[in-house]
Amino acid sequence: MTETRHINPLLKTALELGPVIAFFVAYIWIKDRVFTIAGTEYSGFIIVTAGFIPLMILTTAILWRLTGHLSRMQILTLVLVVVFGGLSVWLNDPSFIKMKPTILYAMFGAILGVGLLRGQSYLQHVMDGMMPLQPQGWLLLTRRLMLFFFGLAIANELVWRLMSEAAWVNFKTFGLTAAIFAFFMTQGKLFRDYGTEED
Repeated sequence: MTETRHINPLLKTALELGPVIAFFVAYIWIKDRVFTIAGTEYSGFIIVTAGFIPLMILTTAILWRLTGHLSRMQILTLVLVVVFGGLSVWLNDPSFIKMKPTILYAMFGAILGVGLLRGQSYLQHVMDGMMPLQPQGWLLLTRRLMLFFFGLAIANELVWRLMSEAAWVNFKTFGLTAAIFAFFMTQGKLFRDYGTEED
């Protein structure tokens, strides 16, 4: 088994968020341009997506090389980026990469839901070392996070289908990140009520 190694938190954050920020910056730069490659016209969004895929693969590989470990969420995210981003580029259709957050969050919600139906918190298996909670607290947090993930999936669908491409890029880059941060910031009472003290 490969030993998990700790790296500088700033470097880890840069590797995880770097591709998303690069996607946003590149999109803003070339969003209104059209590129003709081998006789086919591609929008700036498709070109940026084509660059985002190898960048995501590279940063994930570096993260794995430095830490010796990738979480299931990181692996699933990479697979969905490669598959749906690849479909967007191959078919010259941006809708596939825009569906990726919907599928990702719906899958997370469904996985947590299956665990709850079995009376288990799959979230606890992933995050137990980070947040010591009583079993009831884990089940409650898991139920809330399941509903939150389904809400994000619905929100992504509404934004990419009903709003402009630029609005979706802003939502994907900033809105989803802010929503996740806000969710955990609002769980303070749960952590206080169900937290456990470690020796």
